[in-house]
Amino acid sequence: MVTGRPMVMGIVNVTPDSFSVGGRFLGPAQAIAHGRRLVAEGADLIDVGGESSRPGARPVAEAEELRRVLPVIEALAPEVPVSVDTVKPAVAAAAVAAGALVLNDISGKLWPVAAEHGVGWVSMHMQGTPPDMQRDPRYDDVAAEVFGTVMARARRAAAAGVAEVWVDPGIGFGKTSVHNLTLLARLGELAAAARAEGFGVLVGTSRKGFLGAFGATPGAEPSAAADRLEASLATAVHAMVHGATVIRAHDVAPTVIAARLVGPGPTVPDRVAA
Repeated sequence: MVTGRPMVMGIVNVTPDSFSVGGRFLGPAQAIAHGRRLVAEGADLIDVGGESSRPGARPVAEAEELRRVLPVIEALAPEVPVSVDTVKPAVAAAAVAAGALVLNDISGKLWPVAAEHGVGWVSMHMQGTPPDMQRDPRYDDVAAEVFGTVMARARRAAAAGVAEVWVDPGIGFGKTSVHNLTLLARLGELAAAARAEGFGVLVGTSRKGFLGAFGATPGAEPSAAADRLEASLATAVHAMVHGATVIRAHDVAPTVIAARLVGPGPTVPDRVAA
């Protein structure tokens, strides 16, 4: 995938327990309509997920995840590049058969599936698993450990034949607020290493919990997920400036505007080849 500006990945969560949308798009018809709205707003690709990965989320049965995502992927894939947000090999393979072109993999383990089926893969970092990742995350040097892990996996995937690989530091996945901010502050290091080896960089901060404190008045409760647009955009712009090539976002229209301003100019993105 090549574009003249950072790409924007629109989020379609077909789950009842999404931290941000809370089941608003649980039915296929609602999810498909939402995906089309995001495309109209300028999304370069749509990320479809059927299992929540919010802190504390419990796993979903494979059959249920397939029931949620496949109709949405089948409907959207002829209209826009689609990625599937899953950790299950069978779901990933079925999603590719339905038209998905990228595996957005929080587990960091699905690169063999991507290699087998000739699709792109996101190497994301997560310490622990969604049910336990936020209990007590610890690192000696969070940037060195996270960047080293995702780059090693990316190299392994590329050596196995995965043609398009993105590295993702996994903001909010087994990290404290300080860890998240440190990773963003040092993102340029990851971007430089990735660029040197032909990998893209994906960053997703949209509406995440650590941003809640930045939208709250002193002494008040953190802002709700839907009220974190300003902080989401600020971190997205920071990530773009420091080398992110894909931004995963709920609020597509303003993020696309930001990408056009940060990038070399508004260009027509090259779509993923089928």
